[in-house]
Amino acid sequence: MSRILITGMSGAGKTTVLRELSRRGYRTIDTDYDGWVLPDGTWDETRMSALLETHMPLFVSGTVENQGAFYDRFSAVVLLSAPAEILIERVSLRANNSYGRSTADQAEILQFILDVEPLLRGGATLELDGRRPVSELADELERLIRVSP
Repeated sequence: MSRILITGMSGAGKTTVLRELSRRGYRTIDTDYDGWVLPDGTWDETRMSALLETHMPLFVSGTVENQGAFYDRFSAVVLLSAPAEILIERVSLRANNSYGRSTADQAEILQFILDVEPLLRGGATLELDGRRPVSELADELERLIRVSP
């Protein structure tokens, strides 16, 4: 099945590690971009189902309410995590996405850490510390995809 979902809070490093995996030649999809997420904040189920039927190996990144409906189609669900202060610092400084710069966004992220991250942790097959160097994270995810059935 060789498909890995990388999930986690905003600022955990999902997009950064996906860029590194893409640089290494892997097919990657960051569902924060290109219309994967519908206006209600869920993945477009038809589009995601089609993707998961056709492309392997594949790394997908995102955090949406209906992602659990797809867990059985991934060989691993990896939670990237980091302490709240690191997440807030990262989202405040990033240039590729404006979410997280406002006080309201940051309050929302802190609430998501309390409400959503435990759910992600419960569905994850592996948790990785998003403070690790990107190359190390990518190495570990690359090993996962190599041993996936």
